[in-house]
Amino acid sequence: MATDIPIFEKKNVLVTGGAGFLGSHVCERLLKEAHVICMDDLSNSSIVNIEHLLQYPDFEFIKYDVTKPIDLLQFPELEKFRVRFQGVQEIYHLACPTSPKNFDSLKIQSLWANSRAMLSTLDLAVQYRAKYLFGSSSVVYGDPKTEDQIFSEEDEGIVHHLSPRGCYDEGKRFAETCVETYVQVYGLDAKIARIFTTYGPRMKLRDGLLIPDFILDALAGEELVIYGEDSMHQSLCYVTDMVDGLVRLMNTGPETRLLNLGSDQSRRIGDIARQIISMTRSTSTIRYENPLVFLTKKGIPDLRRAKEQLDWIPLVGLEDGLRRTIDYTLAHKETVSFTTGY
Repeated sequence: MATDIPIFEKKNVLVTGGAGFLGSHVCERLLKEAHVICMDDLSNSSIVNIEHLLQYPDFEFIKYDVTKPIDLLQFPELEKFRVRFQGVQEIYHLACPTSPKNFDSLKIQSLWANSRAMLSTLDLAVQYRAKYLFGSSSVVYGDPKTEDQIFSEEDEGIVHHLSPRGCYDEGKRFAETCVETYVQVYGLDAKIARIFTTYGPRMKLRDGLLIPDFILDALAGEELVIYGEDSMHQSLCYVTDMVDGLVRLMNTGPETRLLNLGSDQSRRIGDIARQIISMTRSTSTIRYENPLVFLTKKGIPDLRRAKEQLDWIPLVGLEDGLRRTIDYTLAHKETVSFTTGY
């Protein structure tokens, strides 16, 4: 039975990629107001990220590959949420590999996440008339022409669809087209969040992600590796701000469909590395290497639409966010040899 309104006391929300970095924080936030179904195949994420949530009766983890058709009735553990009668009211589709160091080995998974998984999750939204939010990326804008280029939602961008990154960059563009097509054909209330670089606790360690790797190397007194030049800039949004933006976007009406989310403050990568060295009281130095394929230059988001339609701006300053991330890394660095959470 499909419905737009929960029959029982709480709405049911599905989060794909829910054991990943961003997904686990979304699950944690939604537990305040919903029954949360976390779906993840753990191929590029970790159960460690959601271990603290497993104790809650309103949370259920389902190990499943969302590139396959999704039938929620096949999971008996969801009977407690009365999915057979209530369905799901919201779907956050966040499942997609984002590994800079292992990008080459995850290309097919990226391709499927931006195609097969789009269709399976959108079909589920049609089945239950659920609201839908897709975690897209700033990569759809293509390479910025200048270090401080600002991208608004109207910018179309140019993406090299046959490049080594095409499965991700062009994949995100195709995924957005899937969302818009389902809106046009089925009348879904679906949203696209163009997510700019986000950081914080539970980022995958030793995976080529700058912030956690900088912190680990600084704590160990080893060289901090910058994949590129010292002058490279990047905007950094702390994860709780990003989650707040995503939830606010989901809670808007169907007239709100596409928004940039991220920080509009750009920082030099070299300055961030030096700040982490200082905050950890490290003796580390900095080394420069060739850029990784998955790490490309990114512009700055124009946040006017997010401010007007969501009343949203990032609130956590860089120093505060880095301190929280350093504290988390200190507590979990011993697990770096076996964790796969990102």
